[in-house]
Amino acid sequence: MPDEETTRHATGMKVRREVLGDAHVDRAEAARSALDDPFQTLITEGAWGTVWASDGISRRERSMLTLALLAATGNFDEIPMHIRATARTGASQSDVLEAFQHVAIYAGVPRANHALKLARQTYAEMEAEAT
Repeated sequence: MPDEETTRHATGMKVRREVLGDAHVDRAEAARSALDDPFQTLITEGAWGTVWASDGISRRERSMLTLALLAATGNFDEIPMHIRATARTGASQSDVLEAFQHVAIYAGVPRANHALKLARQTYAEMEAEAT
């Protein structure tokens, strides 16, 4: 019988693939090194195997929260990845706009503005890739 850590890691990989897509996860796993292996395990088990695996709120809601938190804290590098994930989480462009409007009021217009710029660019890329 697998232990809790093994199960959480397997669940994390499953959820991570469902949210981010196989191509993204395959690229990330291929780039994994001895240096970042413990960090990648932490993210897989903690973020994906625990938080994202929870059924306490929907993936749509979790996606909106994640984007708002990334923007509010100025962690812009992951916004494009999570915008791409909205295609699988069910968060619409309107949902993302609502989340960033909250950021503007509660965390600052410049952060929300930059997040919207990244969202527009990423949605345009996604549209171009689909044609």
